[in-house]
Amino acid sequence: MSTMPALYIGHGAPMLLDDAVWSSQLLTISAGLAKPRAILIVSAHWESAPLTLSNPMANTSLVYDFSGFDRKFYEMTYNSPDATELFNLVSSLMPDNEPIHHSPRGLDHGAWVPLKVMYPDADIPVLQMSMPTSDPKKLLALGKHLQPLRDQGVLVIGSGFMTHGLQYLRDWSIQANAPSWSSDFDAWAAGALAAGDVDTLSNFRELAPGMPYAHPTVEHFIPLFITLGVANSADAAPRTLIDGYFMGLSKRSILVA
Repeated sequence: MSTMPALYIGHGAPMLLDDAVWSSQLLTISAGLAKPRAILIVSAHWESAPLTLSNPMANTSLVYDFSGFDRKFYEMTYNSPDATELFNLVSSLMPDNEPIHHSPRGLDHGAWVPLKVMYPDADIPVLQMSMPTSDPKKLLALGKHLQPLRDQGVLVIGSGFMTHGLQYLRDWSIQANAPSWSSDFDAWAAGALAAGDVDTLSNFRELAPGMPYAHPTVEHFIPLFITLGVANSADAAPRTLIDGYFMGLSKRSILVA
């Protein structure tokens, strides 16, 4: 069984599915990996404490947590297999003072949209995990607990967006130039990642240029810390798989070994 890496990806909005370039980039990522035994994904769109896992039953429902899009996006499905085995495995890795809770919730668009591109056959068990905190150090520690999943063939994905200042965008075209707050934050994050400087990344609120415009709320950046925590060494430089911008927002996506 292959030891899996871990990913942090930009998940985009549902119209990512109509973006041939970005879809191709995500598909290239999955094609370059061994096929996972299962997938555990942490999305920006589920912040909930205590730590909770989504419904593990086969053909779990999708959460259409967006509005104003074409009707076709509300009719899409992603009928993944039963993920009870993964649910039990994740639960076994948690310390006694941090038990896993169960939710009837399905997969939100931060999970199913990129997975629909990366694994379109929907033949891999998928679970979504909530983010119980926005504290980078606690998320790194949570990722560390999940590290053994990699040796079990489980792909752990943090799904967010490297910059996400939607309310500050003025040009909503896909090819829009990146505002300075977006490009400055992206360059800063890329440099800190390349240096393996987890402490600097953890203090992004105070240290990163472009704040708070790049992340007026932080939920799209902090899944990164789950991914870094799952790495064999959190301060090892990850590999950038996707860079560039979508509507001026950085879609930088990385792989950690």
